[in-house]
Amino acid sequence: MGYWGYLVVGRAERPLAGLGALPGAGDGLTPRTSAPGGRQLWGYPGETGVGTMNDLAGRTGAPALLGYVMGGACAIVEAAAPESGAWTTCPGRGTTAGHPGVTDGGLTLEDHFPEPSDAGERAAARAAGAGHAVRAADLAEILTADPARGAAGDAEDLFLRLPDRLGVVPL
Repeated sequence: MGYWGYLVVGRAERPLAGLGALPGAGDGLTPRTSAPGGRQLWGYPGETGVGTMNDLAGRTGAPALLGYVMGGACAIVEAAAPESGAWTTCPGRGTTAGHPGVTDGGLTLEDHFPEPSDAGERAAARAAGAGHAVRAADLAEILTADPARGAAGDAEDLFLRLPDRLGVVPL
């Protein structure tokens, strides 16, 4: 079984864990990597929510990205930018649709998340608003990959491709 927990990506001069924007994480956030310009990747193992990306983007003034990775099999992604608000998506749609809680109450995966091509277009438009040239097709390719097939990597690998392609954190 792969990683189970949250991956948080953002940009700030101070550590993301010390900004007070992720109250659900308490002291559980751990740094995973960083890049020039204050770009950071943090991990938080577990199932309890850490906070919203709208709050983190508001505190940092920069785009933020969160992946809730479920056993390496699927991931739920939330992203936000200070000016354009939040969006959600999920790589590995087939596995995500079969995860308990996603389709409770008669809801479908499409009730929660846009199709990969639509999510790619939305994400590319928001990235462009932040000054990053992103091809929607490159994002849709990540979102249509199926971690269950193994060749694309697990859900954690797919999530970690998003910040790089979005220009948020080159990892």
